[in-house]
Amino acid sequence: MYLGVDCGTQSLKVIAWEPDSASLVSSSQSYDLIAGLPPGHKEQHPQDWIEALDACMDRLAGLGADLSRARAIGVSGQQHGLVLLDRSDRVLRPAKLWNDTSTGIQCRRILEAAGGLDAYREEIGNSLPPGFTASKILWAREHESDIYHRAETMLLPHDYLNLHLTGEKTAEAGDASGTGYFQVARRSWSDRALGWLDPQRDLRACLPRLIDAREPAGQLRPSLARKWGLPDGVRVSSGGGDNMMGAIGSGNVSGGKITVSLGTSGTLYGYSSTPVLDPQGEIAAFCDSTGGWLPLACTMNVTVATEMVRSQFSSATLEEFNQRIEEVPPGAEGLILLPYLEGERMPNVPEGTGVLLGLRPRTARPGHLARASMEGVTLGLRYGLDRLRELGARADEIRLIGGGSRSRVWRQIAADVFGCPVVSLSQEEGPAFGAALQAAWCREEQSLENWVDGYVRLDETTRQLPTRSGRELYEEVYSVYRKLSDTLISSPVFAGHRQLINRKD
Repeated sequence: MYLGVDCGTQSLKVIAWEPDSASLVSSSQSYDLIAGLPPGHKEQHPQDWIEALDACMDRLAGLGADLSRARAIGVSGQQHGLVLLDRSDRVLRPAKLWNDTSTGIQCRRILEAAGGLDAYREEIGNSLPPGFTASKILWAREHESDIYHRAETMLLPHDYLNLHLTGEKTAEAGDASGTGYFQVARRSWSDRALGWLDPQRDLRACLPRLIDAREPAGQLRPSLARKWGLPDGVRVSSGGGDNMMGAIGSGNVSGGKITVSLGTSGTLYGYSSTPVLDPQGEIAAFCDSTGGWLPLACTMNVTVATEMVRSQFSSATLEEFNQRIEEVPPGAEGLILLPYLEGERMPNVPEGTGVLLGLRPRTARPGHLARASMEGVTLGLRYGLDRLRELGARADEIRLIGGGSRSRVWRQIAADVFGCPVVSLSQEEGPAFGAALQAAWCREEQSLENWVDGYVRLDETTRQLPTRSGRELYEEVYSVYRKLSDTLISSPVFAGHRQLINRKD
């Protein structure tokens, strides 16, 4: 048995997978963001992840999982978050998360220290959106100086969970490449970038030891093994970011495939055997968690936008929500949603807000708003796919993961917008399954390609092909969408609107 842990923004999931019997048991526990923070601030208590992990492990045995058979554990974690620990490894403050856009000023200061964006990209290989970890460190230095100077360890969420499991402080290239102080092409921490955050302090001493993707982070603590009913000697793999584990879980460990995750955020990525550096800085140049690279496009607003519409305007179940969308013709009769609800990462508009174009009495209905939200977030992802193709990625097939992949109407929208066949997976566990596969690879002699080829299954009943009429329509809609986005990005409207809603009076 191999266990996969996925620590997400809204919940933590654990799966217990036995490849010989094809048995897969899963348990999940939800938690919340910290309420009442100013706009753009997104934080969470790391203790919530630990308590959720305990709850899930306790449930698995009751669901029929024989945990005494476990051999290895892999952890997938939400990327870019910052966990600060003191000298006794106690958490000093809540973790600032990937979708925290409050650090735009710090990003600008880091780039100034680097000598400009081009110099920064030359050192790191990436641009510096507010979501990356680096600006969170500078934010802590500037806003919470006492906590910053007491911090002796700085970890990503999945690294923190590995520390909890093993007592070891490790990091691997996949998740580390989203920090903003990691050289993607060389797979190493950047002393220069760390110096831009604090020239007076040796921040490298605060970072965990880098390990290879197949190298174990350590062994499960005996106390946790006894608590959960696991045997001695359970190995904990290096783990990785949720996108890296999603790539493994969707079988994306070779060229020709693009994985699209329709979750809270939206991501598109594909395997590369060499670094893929975007001169425009829009595609993240990430390492993967197999020893290769994972060029990735990310938008911050996907199911967060569809759920906003569902909860505020339709009050429908998911099934009813999808039915209402199917009753509205493609293109929502001219209603377009630009879904930059609380800022956006691609394009980089941290001060962005949502915009509706084409609102009139006929389109001001729940079904039209629902369809516009689903189409709008998919059109946003289309830009990322186009950039990946321009950089040499081949997209023979799109593999959909995340909650949105279960929607038939969304799959058809995606096929028509992307102009490519789309298919979902038989396993709906996504990054958790990828973490379990990586754990098996870490423990056993078999190659990762063999694990993926042997156990990643596509659900052919979900395969949908682009239609000619759909492709032609969405090409027109996409053209309007891009013009709207470009016009607003270059306008002071976004910044002025954000200043207005942030006024304390």
